[in-house]
Amino acid sequence: YLLFRMASNFHIFVSFCTCSVAKKELDDLERWKDEHRPGPIKLIPQRLGGKESEAQARQKQQMMLAQSKYQQKHKREEYVKAKKAAEEAEILKKKAIQREKAERLEAKKRQQEMQRRERFLEDQYYKTNELLNRLDLGLPKSDSCQIANRGPESIAW
Repeated sequence: YLLFRMASNFHIFVSFCTCSVAKKELDDLERWKDEHRPGPIKLIPQRLGGKESEAQARQKQQMMLAQSKYQQKHKREEYVKAKKAAEEAEILKKKAIQREKAERLEAKKRQQEMQRRERFLEDQYYKTNELLNRLDLGLPKSDSCQIANRGPESIAW
């Protein structure tokens, strides 16, 4: 109990000290604010707004407001035009890329077709030569031409 009472008294003492320190700081702050408070503003009264009357100034404001609306509308239209132009440029760029791909593919197909034709012609040439060589080997060399081309005296009727 004695220990608890001492701890409680210490707590109260610390709280009291803390409160007094905080109060002192607040008082110091208030004193500082009072010392550094700006003084009254001393301006000589003068007419502001130039040489226009209030009605002219209001009319000018109305015109500027209307013009700003048109300027905003014009700015929006320019933004939309620029956006459309950018989209169109992007589309044209994509089309150009696709066209390029198609041209490359077409060139590749043409090249493959030419290679196929060349192989076909080479194969046809070799087959024809092979056939002619076989035919030449199958017939007697010089007699076959003479037998086939006999004159009228050798024909017996």
